[in-house]
Parts: sequence; C-alpha cells; structure tokens
Amino acid sequence: MPNLMLPLSGDVTQSINPWTWFVKSVGGQFGLININMGKSADPVLEQQILDDVGTYGRQLGQIGDALAVLLKHVKLDALEPDEQRALDAFQLQLAQIERLKARR
Repeated sequence: MPNLMLPLSGDVTQSINPWTWFVKSVGGQFGLININMGKSADPVLEQQILDDVGTYGRQLGQIGDALAVLLKHVKLDALEPDEQRALDAFQLQLAQIERLKARR
C-alpha cells in the first residue's frame, strides 16, 4: 500500500545545509575548486539509509571489518603479486584506521 500523507500530517524532514545551497547557487564552482555533490537514482531512499542504517563511513567500516574477518580465514597462497599488493594495501589501510580509532 502506498504511503499517503495529507498536508500537515506525518513527519516533516528538511535538511538545511548552507554549503549545499551556496554551491548550487554558484553553479557548483567556487574559485578553482569544482564541487560535485553527486547524483542518486533514488535520493529519498539514500537519505533514509543514511538516517536509519548509518553514514557512508559507518557502512564502509563494517564492510572493512567483515572483509578483515574473511581474510583471516581464507587461503591466500595462490595470489598473483598484484593481487597480494592490493590485499596488503587494504590491510594497511585497515590497520591505520584502527590506530586512529584507538586514539579516540
């Protein structure tokens, strides 16, 4: 069943971000910096995911945590050198994130 809201009924959500307003008013260009705010196929759903599930950082953090668990339990003997470098770089990044988290 569709979600029908009459005027003055239900929740009202309005994100007020002066930076976004300013950037849109000058056409996305400020000085020598070009800012692309991005596009989404379903911005309402994306905002709901950010509000109810978690920020992009939280989502990426959980993906990183899950991949770290898998890397501990998967046999990685047959990797090509470039594949091993990619995993090493990823694990280094995870270690750097953990160090930053530990400081807080």
